[in-house]
Amino acid sequence: MTKPEILQLGSYPAWDEEPLNDAFTVHRYFEAADKAAFLARVGGNVRGIATRGDLGASRAIIEACPKLEIISVYGVGYDAVDVEACRARGIHLTNTPDVLTKDVADLAVAMMLAQARGIPAAERWARDGSWTAKGGFPLTRRAWGRRAGILGLGRIGFEIARRLKGFDMPISYSSRAPKAEAEAEGFVYVADPVELARQTDVLFVALAATAETRHIVGREVIAALGPEGMLVNISRGSNVDEEALIEALTTGKLGSAALDVFESEPVFDPRLLTLSNVLLQPHHGSGTVETRKAMGQLMRDNLTAHFSGAPLLTPVL
Repeated sequence: MTKPEILQLGSYPAWDEEPLNDAFTVHRYFEAADKAAFLARVGGNVRGIATRGDLGASRAIIEACPKLEIISVYGVGYDAVDVEACRARGIHLTNTPDVLTKDVADLAVAMMLAQARGIPAAERWARDGSWTAKGGFPLTRRAWGRRAGILGLGRIGFEIARRLKGFDMPISYSSRAPKAEAEAEGFVYVADPVELARQTDVLFVALAATAETRHIVGREVIAALGPEGMLVNISRGSNVDEEALIEALTTGKLGSAALDVFESEPVFDPRLLTLSNVLLQPHHGSGTVETRKAMGQLMRDNLTAHFSGAPLLTPVL
């Protein structure tokens, strides 16, 4: 039986590469020196695309594959996929939600704790002799009991909120509409992101990235969070106006930030490296062995389901 031909846009761990190659005829786009020539040669036979959330699939790549039927994303975010091009051609799109939700929520809370208690700086203080030479580490801020705001109470936002309850933090949230399950937990709905920021000490950004959410955390939200506030972004860099954020962190108009995502990652604004009130992470919210294996399995299972005529497991389109 002839295996379906797919285009692989980026590398995966070996535990995903091997079963992918066993099940499909894989064309490794990311290894091609001349990508345009490579697409011209193999694109006509490609029926599926395997990609990652950070890579997506551009309109140009989609158009180079006239027989394309499905794009399977290894990741929950699909903002880098040209969704309109998929809709226009009736191309299926899948992602890998749920399997990464709890790990991303864990990192969001860990970032809050690390920033509030100065854990990276305190670790350096212990290592470099400052404890002996200078005495105790400067006082930090508590995390428990502070007011938490969650911008985007989807799967990840809800898991963040569940964890924050253990820190006795009053929780407010913004989303398109109030959610019954959130009200049942005692979370308070605040429709306006600016007002949400005004009412909270720590603002978690956990909403999906769309054209509508671009820079939703802008100057007004940042100013409302204020000089004692902390911003934690675990979503996408485009949701935060990075220029406004850097200005506020530099001038003290915002107390601190903890960022796992950036507007131009993996290269990001070098000014962030000079600021002591920002915690930087390399977009690894889902970066555990267990979750990455589950993501790869779900990405492959969606492809397998499509080509066998079974229902897709996690369809977007």
